[in-house]
Amino acid sequence: MGRIPGSIRDSVISYLAAVEGDASTAEIMSAVTTQLGEVAPSSVRSYLNLNVPEIFERTGRGRYRLKANGRLNGDEKNGHKNGCAALLPAVSVNKAKLFHADCFDWLAAQEPCSIHAVVADPPYGLVEYSERELIKLRNGKGGVWRIPPSFDGCMRSPLPRFTVLDDEHRQALYAFFKRFGLLLTRATVPGANVVIASNPLLAHIVASAMSDAGLELRGNIIRLTMTMRGGDRPKNAHMEFPDVSVMPRSMWEPWVVFRRPLEGRVQDNLRKYRTGGFRRPSTDKPFGDVIKSSPTSRHERNIAPHPSLKPQNFLRRLVRASLPLGEGIVLDPFAGSGSTLAAANAVGYKSIGVEADLSYIKIAKTAIEELALIPVEIDPV
Repeated sequence: MGRIPGSIRDSVISYLAAVEGDASTAEIMSAVTTQLGEVAPSSVRSYLNLNVPEIFERTGRGRYRLKANGRLNGDEKNGHKNGCAALLPAVSVNKAKLFHADCFDWLAAQEPCSIHAVVADPPYGLVEYSERELIKLRNGKGGVWRIPPSFDGCMRSPLPRFTVLDDEHRQALYAFFKRFGLLLTRATVPGANVVIASNPLLAHIVASAMSDAGLELRGNIIRLTMTMRGGDRPKNAHMEFPDVSVMPRSMWEPWVVFRRPLEGRVQDNLRKYRTGGFRRPSTDKPFGDVIKSSPTSRHERNIAPHPSLKPQNFLRRLVRASLPLGEGIVLDPFAGSGSTLAAANAVGYKSIGVEADLSYIKIAKTAIEELALIPVEIDPV
């Protein structure tokens, strides 16, 4: 079967660009094979060797990096690889560890095949979590964030208005998730589940980008819950068009499901890596792709104030299912105030979180333990 000219080149370069450091020939070969299927090892080795020093630098025996990446050389490279990998967790609670770091840097510094599942709610941190938009959010008006009015005495949580994203924003979003997928493909074991929160307007971009990075698209898990997205009458014309909703009111939230490709059959992968499927709620009931979920309670929001906090009654079901045999490490690379780590503690799993915002790290120091103690039913209805 023929390949598109330059596909091996593009795969090698995109992988090393995502890693932002050096990698062994075996690691590069694994990334290329994950993206393209079977590739002759000699093709990859020859491409690397023939393009030193124009494109690549040899950093050691069988190790390469992009020459164009000037950020990491000499002592800087060692500081990145060793410093980030040896970084002590900012928070440790029971079986959970939370690191204060940029998740891309942290993932690039980890040992390959060290994570068994990923459950994450990314900030889509390209527009709405920029400093400019956060200032508007705190001021309560303008920008990407929609600030819902209070209802029946309750203040409702703000939501990003992703309908305002233009083509440039969407292209940046694709690049963000493509790089994220490349790093996860390296860090996870074969058969690892990767479950990513999204929304109906952007799920297709997430699915396309992370599939192109080498992860298998396995469908969606639907969180059934009423949100505040959609359903509004035309802005500044609601009296003129009282019977019109500009877009459907969202009553569900998609979580896109990926899997790092298996080694052999599912049973082989389960025996070797303890991954390759979802844990059943019970022996007579399979794990389903629709989960009924109440909105996050005020009590949980008071414990862990975060704009996109998900409730424990949903997270525990999802986290529990992510490790088919209940063994391994669950990663949340965008940990926020620690709700996923709390869910992992509640179901008895080891977990790792990474969060770049120090204010949320401080909240997580108490929130992880408090959220884990909230009594909820974890088996799906």
